Amino acid sequence: MNFNVRGENIEVTPAIREYVEKKISKLERYFTETPEANVHVNLRIYNDKKSKVEVTIPMPNLVLRAEEVHEDMYAAIDLITDKLERQIRKYKTKVNRKSREKGHVNTVFTTFEDSSAPTIEEEHELEVVRQKSFDLKPMDSEEAILQMNMLGHNFYVFTNAETNLTNVVYKRKDGRYGLIEAQ
Repeated sequence: MNFNVRGENIEVTPAIREYVEKKISKLERYFTETPEANVHVNLRIYNDKKSKVEVTIPMPNLVLRAEEVHEDMYAAIDLITDKLERQIRKYKTKVNRKSREKGHVNTVFTTFEDSSAPTIEEEHELEVVRQKSFDLKPMDSEEAILQMNMLGHNFYVFTNAETNLTNVVYKRKDGRYGLIEAQ
């Protein structure tokens, strides 16, 4: 794994860099071979002394991403490692279940007995319990945000009137809005 550690309003000291690399490198045990992935870590300190840690690990079949806000930078790094481990275990369970259904074994992840492995209840989290279908009305992103807010949802799918492609607007954790454009 190649680490890219950036700091905003904080100097990334060798101690912090070493701690981040040590903690996130533990994720390698979930893979059969060490993935050649670039790990993007963004450390940020706010005026109210809160620390925010964001980690993004793009890989060929999935993107691992997590963020955590905490008063202690090291605690935030620990918590984010736990989040990433949960994501990997959830994805591993999903991949293994599909492999069993298709009758072949996927060797991306190692298989070892782990007491913190996902339970049957966690597997049901991936079950589709409701399905909707609707016509995508052509509109611009501002109108889509208004529609989303009127419905009380945190995302809204629409056809972009300018490009005629499917887009999604969503409400971010910071209260602002994001736009996902299909290619």
